[in-house]
Amino acid sequence: MQKRPASCILKRMSNDLLARLKKSAVLCDGAMGTLLYAKGIFINRSYDELNVSQPDLIRGIHHEYLQSGAEIIETNTFGGNSFRLARHSMASQVREINFAGARLAREAAKSFDVWVAGSVGPLGVRIEPLGKTSFEEARTAFREQIAALIEGGVDLLMLETFGYLEELHQAILAARDVNSKIPVVAHVTIDEDGNCLDGSTPETFTPRLEEWGVDVIGCNCSVGPVAMLDAVERMRTATSLPLSAQPNAGMPRSVEGRNIYLCSPEYMASYARKFVAAGVRIVGGCCGTTPDHIRVMKSALRIGDARAKVTAAPTATQARPATTSIIALENRSRLGAKLASGEFLTMVEIVPPKGTDIRKEIEGARFVKSVGVDGINVPDSPRASARMSNQALSLLIQQEVGIEAILHYTCRDRNVLGIQSDLLGAAATGIRNLICITGDPPKMGSYPDATAVFDVDAIGLVNIVHNLNRGLDIGGNPIGTGTTFVIGVGANPGLSDMDEEIRRFEYKVQAGAEYAVTQPVFDLGLLESFLRRIEHCRIPVVAGIWPLVSVRNAEFMKNELRVSVPDSILERMAAAKTPEGAREEGVAIAREMLVAVREMAQGAQISAPMGRYSLAVDVLEALGTSRPASV
Repeated sequence: MQKRPASCILKRMSNDLLARLKKSAVLCDGAMGTLLYAKGIFINRSYDELNVSQPDLIRGIHHEYLQSGAEIIETNTFGGNSFRLARHSMASQVREINFAGARLAREAAKSFDVWVAGSVGPLGVRIEPLGKTSFEEARTAFREQIAALIEGGVDLLMLETFGYLEELHQAILAARDVNSKIPVVAHVTIDEDGNCLDGSTPETFTPRLEEWGVDVIGCNCSVGPVAMLDAVERMRTATSLPLSAQPNAGMPRSVEGRNIYLCSPEYMASYARKFVAAGVRIVGGCCGTTPDHIRVMKSALRIGDARAKVTAAPTATQARPATTSIIALENRSRLGAKLASGEFLTMVEIVPPKGTDIRKEIEGARFVKSVGVDGINVPDSPRASARMSNQALSLLIQQEVGIEAILHYTCRDRNVLGIQSDLLGAAATGIRNLICITGDPPKMGSYPDATAVFDVDAIGLVNIVHNLNRGLDIGGNPIGTGTTFVIGVGANPGLSDMDEEIRRFEYKVQAGAEYAVTQPVFDLGLLESFLRRIEHCRIPVVAGIWPLVSVRNAEFMKNELRVSVPDSILERMAAAKTPEGAREEGVAIAREMLVAVREMAQGAQISAPMGRYSLAVDVLEALGTSRPASV
């Protein structure tokens, strides 16, 4: 069999990448140096030389990023030019080091459908007119490195962390000298104002890079996601070329002599989606970014893609699918009827067991039903713990107790096909009430290595359920009679970034949410503020009520679950002298909250910590409920 010439393969891969960028975003990998340092490589080493001396180490890092979902991996050659290598007496090894770097990345990528980018950084010296290195010397050095990378099999060039446009220009010219067809991604590094280190603004450097013939323009390193997003939005106004963004994981902080990057994977993932919304087509990370960050960013990009597919409106040339009329809210369930009539409703949360014995949960449901509770709220493996299917428990509670269940449905464990199958099955078995939530990431639980799916988030999930109620599947195809779900969502009045919480709440309502259940309320001022801010998109709000059982429980709620617990509440719990006294104080606080929210909200969800359903009933007595014999 005749081998295809390398130039043909390069042309095909290049065309594939540029065509892909016109359709959707591509995820790049994260930091190489951060991982090498974490694995014990001292910073005075030449990291690029490790391609030759420790190839398994470099290959292993590439594999970590590939397994995390990266679609572009960069070679370990950022400092592989003759000027930087000369500091380690390795200037004569430019070809060997860069060729090896390209081959290692290519070998790692052979089992994955991904692209290999040749990483090219600044020379590390000043060039004219600010330094003694001439343009021609700089161009020659870049040409030597780039030739070795292309010989080694890279699919594109990633020129990155350039603070001076004239130096970047020489790298671009060198790339075109070596191969005029290879895609070139040109990254500048910026300060917090969005300007290059030479003072060039996004409005200046963006058109110049386009004029110089690059294929993608971007920023990397230097700053965290916030400042980079501001710069990208300014760049978007100056070019129609694809954009790239690879921020650091925040600004570094010195901790015990080491620079530590503190942005969490979830935070980086939230900005990955914002970058894509701003027009970015290559998203990745720089210093401080690890495979964990890339894994969560991958999930976030999947969410965006799935949501776009779910919410996309038919074009003018498409026939609009037939839909069925959505059944009125009051006719879908008893819970829906109460919501529609404006009556105050009550729910009690019952957590599924860790095994198959459901006697305690069934008896608990009977107990709370006897005091007039309207429904049983059944969470889905809260805090990513492995528990019995909440859908199965909901069905059994409805069948054996005769009280409606409110099924938490999360996006963590299911792709969009599994979501549809589950929901249709739930509808067929008589489950009518849902709370659509994104779900806790697996790393919060006992199985941190479990894989999360997150094809959609809560907003996309609400869109799916709303479409099912209209008689349409995920693809917009008719399914016959629509489902009759009452669609609930979660809300957290105590989040520090309330602007983001309100924005997401607006999206949930637009998607079809019909009521919301809040996180536990301990600060009435925050709830009042939240309710004021959602007046323009108000749906019935059910306030979460949690009877605390100890001061440790209160501290856990505040510090680990991000629930707003005022110091006054902590002090009241700490003042209790005995465990029984602490539980009594927790119930007293919960009663106070329940009485207060009755005037603000349309319902209350009472939790039963550690399966103590009697505590939930103790709280409900604040509404004048008579207490039956305890189970």
